[in-house]
Amino acid sequence: MKNPQQMDSPLGSATLSVVVPVYNSEASLAELVARLRPVLEKHASPYELILVNDGSRDGSWPVIEELAGRHDWIRGINLMRNFGQHNALLCGIRAARHDIIVTMDDDLQNPPEEIPNLLEKLAQGFDAVYGTPETRQHGFFRNFASWITKLALQSSMGAETARHASAFRVFRTSLRDAFASYRSPFVSIDVLLTWGTGRFGAVRVDHRPRMTGTSNYTFRRLAVHALNMMTGFSTLPLQIASLTGFALRCSGSCCSPMSSCGMPSRGGASRAFPSLHP
Repeated sequence: MKNPQQMDSPLGSATLSVVVPVYNSEASLAELVARLRPVLEKHASPYELILVNDGSRDGSWPVIEELAGRHDWIRGINLMRNFGQHNALLCGIRAARHDIIVTMDDDLQNPPEEIPNLLEKLAQGFDAVYGTPETRQHGFFRNFASWITKLALQSSMGAETARHASAFRVFRTSLRDAFASYRSPFVSIDVLLTWGTGRFGAVRVDHRPRMTGTSNYTFRRLAVHALNMMTGFSTLPLQIASLTGFALRCSGSCCSPMSSCGMPSRGGASRAFPSLHP
């Protein structure tokens, strides 16, 4: 690793942990490491790469083991099954050893060469910075689910910050103290970060097409994540339920015989429908 005096980092002697959730990406991991290393050598000392295998069905874990065996700055975590991207990220975040954490995807759609731009923005007084794609290289369903997720995030992050949220993030490791005791099976890293700070920033970054394979996000997984965001981290469903209940209550009151909606009074009802008792 490079001597701290030789670094060119906006944060000075920054120490970096890069966390990457891995799912069926054996073909892209070697290039990811090859492109990350010169960036980290120039901008951090020490640094590490944490590859979290999220129950991959291909040869991703053997590749991770091989890379970790050749590079002492790479660590691998092998989850017992597929828990989902945000759960895998949380596992890596909790294992991180350094002052600044970078999260990014395993498919190289987030170019490692953009990391210095996020670090530069972080040095301006922010606690978390998103790399917002100039143009997203995703399909319709992925973009739609992303829009729903950001809609749910607005209540906790604010509309402007939620609009820039992405999987490419840089944040101060100390933020994880705010959610150290979080144990729910459903995780949103972006919401958890709001528990530790309100100082969010964003920079425009390049977003490349996938180099190999197809997206591991099925429509079902995207829909479930968006629904969980809407019900688990937003007050919108509660507000809708409250308004619906209020509307039904009002409509029920208007149709009640006791209301003043043109229905006969109790006395009128007695005359129209005489008692059956003698």
